[in-house]
Amino acid sequence: MSERIFYNRGISLVGVAEIADAAGASKATLYKNFGSKEGLVEAALLDRSERIHRWLRNGVADLAPGRARVLGVFDLLLDWFSGDDFHGCGLVSAAAEQRASDPVVTGLARRHLQAYRDLLTELLAEMPETSAARQDPDLFAGRLLLLIEGATVISSVDGNPEAGLTARAWAESLLD
Repeated sequence: MSERIFYNRGISLVGVAEIADAAGASKATLYKNFGSKEGLVEAALLDRSERIHRWLRNGVADLAPGRARVLGVFDLLLDWFSGDDFHGCGLVSAAAEQRASDPVVTGLARRHLQAYRDLLTELLAEMPETSAARQDPDLFAGRLLLLIEGATVISSVDGNPEAGLTARAWAESLLD
């Protein structure tokens, strides 16, 4: 619940009292369980990152290994970009909001992006042996991540998922 409120409104605009009210708990209970607002933010962001990467992995698991799974990640993200509740990447937004001055939030954003790289590297390693992407999956994973994050930011700012379609098309080009 706190994760959704932080995602919709931003970390600095949300107080512990609001989270407590939404959760039907007291501020004292939240402080007892999380220690501070920062602890609550950390738990919420960690939960969000883990949930997103679980969703991505599960969403492509039934697709054919290789190209279909890689492009499947882009298809899942495009569906997300098209949703009414899409406001960009919550972890990158949190790091930007904190101006990268909060090492915990910045570290969580880095871990989130690394989890994307890890997933993409794994999926690229399933490509045919003759594929350039399979020959250097780390390099290609970095390139695909740039497409994903760029499309995420642009779709969020523009309020239009069109950047997701462009990113998917460029991903196809990279895989060819």
